[in-house]
Amino acid sequence: MPHRTSRRTLLTVTAATAAVAVTGGVAAPAGVAAPAGVASPAAGAQGAARGERPAGHHRSAATTKRLKRLISRMSLEEKVGQLFVMRVYGHSATAPDQADIDANLAQIGVRTAAELIAKYHVGGIIYFVWAHNTRDPHQIADLSNGIQRAGLAGPTPLPLIVSTDQEHGIVCRVGEPATLMPGAMALGAGGSRSDARRAGQIAGAELAALGINQNYAPDADVNVNPANPVIGVRSFGSDPRSVAGMVAAQVKGYQTGGVAATIKHFPGHGDTSTDSHTGLPAITHTREEWAELDAPPFRAAIAAGIDSIMTAHIVVPALDPSEDPATLSRPILTGVLREELGYDGVVVTDALDMEGVRTKYGDERVPVLALKAGVDQLLNPPNLAVAWNAVLAAVKSGELGEDRIDESILRILRLKTKLGLFDDPFVSHKDVDRVVGTRAHLAAADRIAERTTTLLANDGAVLPLSRRSHKKLLVVGADPASPSGTTGPPTTTLATAFTELGFTATALSTGTAPTRAKIDEAVAAARDKDAVVVGTYNVSATSSQRTLVSALAATGIPVITIAIRNPYDIAQLADTGFAASLAAYSWTDVELRAAARVVAGHARPRGTLPVPVQRADDPARVLYPVGHGLRY
Repeated sequence: MPHRTSRRTLLTVTAATAAVAVTGGVAAPAGVAAPAGVASPAAGAQGAARGERPAGHHRSAATTKRLKRLISRMSLEEKVGQLFVMRVYGHSATAPDQADIDANLAQIGVRTAAELIAKYHVGGIIYFVWAHNTRDPHQIADLSNGIQRAGLAGPTPLPLIVSTDQEHGIVCRVGEPATLMPGAMALGAGGSRSDARRAGQIAGAELAALGINQNYAPDADVNVNPANPVIGVRSFGSDPRSVAGMVAAQVKGYQTGGVAATIKHFPGHGDTSTDSHTGLPAITHTREEWAELDAPPFRAAIAAGIDSIMTAHIVVPALDPSEDPATLSRPILTGVLREELGYDGVVVTDALDMEGVRTKYGDERVPVLALKAGVDQLLNPPNLAVAWNAVLAAVKSGELGEDRIDESILRILRLKTKLGLFDDPFVSHKDVDRVVGTRAHLAAADRIAERTTTLLANDGAVLPLSRRSHKKLLVVGADPASPSGTTGPPTTTLATAFTELGFTATALSTGTAPTRAKIDEAVAAARDKDAVVVGTYNVSATSSQRTLVSALAATGIPVITIAIRNPYDIAQLADTGFAASLAAYSWTDVELRAAARVVAGHARPRGTLPVPVQRADDPARVLYPVGHGLRY
């Protein structure tokens, strides 16, 4: 990571730069047309094609009355279950692999997703790659249908909300052959709200075709801290107004595409140096700074009709002096989000197995306190039995009024109604083939990605590379694991892309911490090459990636660096002798292929920095401001 600067420096830099700067099964609401150029979205598509929030029958007096009657017929156990969104292992709702059965028994006490739903009446399921939920599109659709059949088989037949984290870029649960889009910071570099919305429309339509109807995206955090270990390129940038515009565009895109969008992480996770997965971060913004820096994207999303908002496991003393995590804070969730910002949609916690929400209270208290704070959905507790029984006991004891949980259930059922799940929650294989990973969607992803690649430096105008003078290329660098498990490795992806563009390219993985032996191997491999491309990944002041770039540049062969995650790498490489440097913002194939086309001159560099890059030796000074991006 770059040198940690003071919060005041970062806020000052930000202020200065800102000043410069379906499926066939479900019936869609009447009058909703498929967005232009996007395969027909799944049933339940939100709003009109122009992205406005419809009045919708889901909030009509008749629908509210019907849903309240439904709630009144539910047992207390069913009501408590509706509040939970839970992980479950396996590719099938009824017949997972034995290893997944064993994992479910060990962690949840059930064998399958169907048993989980029958025992705990959960209102939602979340998909993960590591839980083996997302092997391929047809398998995902079958899993989703099996989950819905299990929900409709209960004492009170209820469809489930199926969710996942499909932010694209570095957080992606559904991989190829589905269409993978550039991530948030890449879209921020492209600067096109139209592209952001179109990316959301396509992604939403494909998720809906798979039976995934709630997406935990987009990220609404304003990343003013380069050392942020958990947000970074998941954010659209550091300018609150720009981030707000991109967030609103993506919300409209996802929701017209057919899924419930979920902005995160309220009240704003952009200025932290602690990862809430492993600790409890603190945001020390004043109330005024929060209103200026963190709040605008959330306000914009609410105005755009956001369906759900995810909480952050962070402490914000200016908003709640008790220093409870925001997920458990009534002053923040009810006082600020509900009352001040006027939001009345679904509020979902960030995952309750994260350390940030577990540091102050035990696992049996966390879900109860979250509901008392104003939460509706409780996401992925570490021990479902403990959490579920704690909520049940709190209602029976009177600590939680049954009318309080009825409020949350009504919000959840309204969302299910809006998504068309009460009409028909099932998806078809025919629509999977018709919608997911189509040629038109893949082409759109490539075009959008080309508009995001940012050329930061081009000393001596070495770029674009000519096949006549720089035909033989060596591609080295980091090969982080694919976010979805279906792309990469990055060095191979880049080498393949250059070869397809007419170069002769060789890949050599050197890792995120290359050894002296690996550096020597790269230098030896470069001696008969015309240029070297280095994929860098979160370069720090002590990183041996710096040594790698310096050693390669010392050969006299032109070295082109591509930051495949955070764009801040160039600050640490300033004295290494590279010839040109780009930012790709992610190591997924779509962004790496676009970077290769830019390097080769098959596409023009059009991206500009959505965050400032400070000097490594003097973080109070800006090396490259927001809006920097070279052209040719």
